Amino acid sequence: MRLKVTVGGAWRATRTLWLPLLVSLSVGVCVCRASSSKEEDSAMQNIVTEKRAEESHRQDSADLLIFILLLTLTILTIWLFKHRRFRFLHETGLAMIYGLLVGVVLRYGIHVPRDISNVTLNCYVNASPATLLVNVSGKYYEYTLKGEISANAVNNVQDNEMLRKVTFDPEVFFNILLPPIIFHAGYSLKRRHFFRNMGSILAYAFLGTVISCFIIGLLMYGCVMLMKQVGQLDGDFFFTDCLFFGAIVSATDPVTVLAIFNELQVDVDLYALLFGESVLNDAVAVVLSSSIVAYQPEGDNSHTFEVMAMLKSFGIFLGVFSGSFALGVATGVVTALVTKFTKLRDFQLLETALFFLMSWSTFLLAEACGFTGVVAVLFCGITQAHYTYNNLSPESQDRTKQLFELLNFLAENFIFSYMGLTLFTFQNHVFNPMFIVGAFLAVFLGRAANIYPLSFLLNLGRRNKIRSNFQHMMMFAGLRGAMTFALSIRDTATYARQMMFSTTLLVVFFTVWICGGGTTQMLSCQRIRVGVDSDQDNSVSMSFTEGPERRSTKQESAWLFRIWYNFDHNYLKPILTHSGPPLTTTLPPCCGPLARFLTSPQAYENECQLKDDDSDFILTDGDINLTYGDVTVSTDASGAHTSGGSAFAGAASDDLDRELTYGDNELVMRGTRLVLPMDDSEPPFTDPHHNLRM
Repeated sequence: MRLKVTVGGAWRATRTLWLPLLVSLSVGVCVCRASSSKEEDSAMQNIVTEKRAEESHRQDSADLLIFILLLTLTILTIWLFKHRRFRFLHETGLAMIYGLLVGVVLRYGIHVPRDISNVTLNCYVNASPATLLVNVSGKYYEYTLKGEISANAVNNVQDNEMLRKVTFDPEVFFNILLPPIIFHAGYSLKRRHFFRNMGSILAYAFLGTVISCFIIGLLMYGCVMLMKQVGQLDGDFFFTDCLFFGAIVSATDPVTVLAIFNELQVDVDLYALLFGESVLNDAVAVVLSSSIVAYQPEGDNSHTFEVMAMLKSFGIFLGVFSGSFALGVATGVVTALVTKFTKLRDFQLLETALFFLMSWSTFLLAEACGFTGVVAVLFCGITQAHYTYNNLSPESQDRTKQLFELLNFLAENFIFSYMGLTLFTFQNHVFNPMFIVGAFLAVFLGRAANIYPLSFLLNLGRRNKIRSNFQHMMMFAGLRGAMTFALSIRDTATYARQMMFSTTLLVVFFTVWICGGGTTQMLSCQRIRVGVDSDQDNSVSMSFTEGPERRSTKQESAWLFRIWYNFDHNYLKPILTHSGPPLTTTLPPCCGPLARFLTSPQAYENECQLKDDDSDFILTDGDINLTYGDVTVSTDASGAHTSGGSAFAGAASDDLDRELTYGDNELVMRGTRLVLPMDDSEPPFTDPHHNLRM
């Protein structure tokens, strides 16, 4: 009996010990299963994430490939058009057509199946946050705001995502695509023709752009008021919005017309007026639009007229423009000094790379400092061409020209092809027929108010008049392009800005296709000369001009820039470049150590070569003597010419005028050199017998 009790107690004790052990094992198995299940879920989630990342990478590559193929197709078609001598459509128009076709295919021809994992939940908030944190089963996920979609497009999120993929951030245009276009415009500027018409160019670019902006703004404000009366306006549209629209569509980009002008060799003055206006006009339009945005009266109503707010905006305009101008020139001066006082020219690749980076950084530096990068990089290009270019090695000179020419070509065609694509891929278009018709009329009248009144006023003080057929051609050539598009796409958040962007696209399409395509016919209709060589044209016009009128013309064209070019050639160029006279001959004797430090050895070599030249220039207090063999031409202080020694004296007098008009020629005056506005690339001299026969 005692044995049974002992055995039973042992069994109960053993059972008591095993029971917790079994429970622990069961709990452990459950925990292991749960943890393994979580690990499997996490692994599956990682696989899905990696697959999505790979698909996104492929999609991005396909999107970029679309634009590369567009550019490739455009280049091949351009070659075909040039080979067949077709001029009714420019390369930019072709790029827009190809962009339109691809946009139609992406919008209506490709459908992405809906992802069943997409979930739409309603959450009522007062504002749309830029970043959203979502708690999903204890894990926080970050979502960024991509934009507003309409209620009808909720079920087509995948299609919207595909279209959004081919829609670039507007900052890409401003920071990547615009800088090479604007820099190339300044770097390739033909300075002689530009400076010869500088007064007219500045009038068209500054006064004309402001006049056009306010004319378009007032007309569009009247159109908006009419739309409000008839119930065609679905959102707010203020007078400042109308002025902003006037500013962005006042930026002209006659790239199509200028390309045809260059190919047909149209009159150089007409080319210079159009090119110079478009270069400075873009800069003025950018600063003007930013000044309008900065208009902020005091009080609750930010759209009322206030004199102080207007004066403040005007001050912002002057401050931003002058600051951007100074920053661009300063960057060019720094680059010139670096290339002069270093041995970078011995390493052409490093020299070209530094030139490229310094030029591009000007745009970004200006934007970061609150200025306008377009103005800064434009004047940086002009400064680099005037100073830094002379310090570069011949290899780097060719490389920089070709590099920025290539970047300008690719960026410009990319933007125009993207314009065509955006017409169908942009998801917030607002097309209003009344606004579109009013915009076309306002743009036409604004351009007319710019060209014709200013031309009349300019002709009052110009000896070389801007003829009526030139004025009609400038009126016709007021195309809108890359700058207008970039300014309009930069902000499309409001109803007014979306309507502006949609209308701007149509204005660009019309002007590029219709006005650009009709350039050749317009030239024939206005009977404007083509096939004119600039140098020969100037030589012929100079040979047929009478003496007193010729001297008057030369004095009138030179007096405005005589002081600047004298100072530039005697002081700035010797400091910043290897060209020009040594500073030891132009600075006072007390500045001798500084002059010797700043003057490069090449300047002394150039001085020796000049002394050994066949042509001797001697300028006394009263006259200039120019000796070529047996021919001596004297010019007294009043500008009158006397000659002797040969039958070709009159021809040599004409050659002196050309010598002062073309080439980089110098007059020695007690160690000081005087130059007039001339282009280094022009041929310095022609055969005097040729002019005598004419």
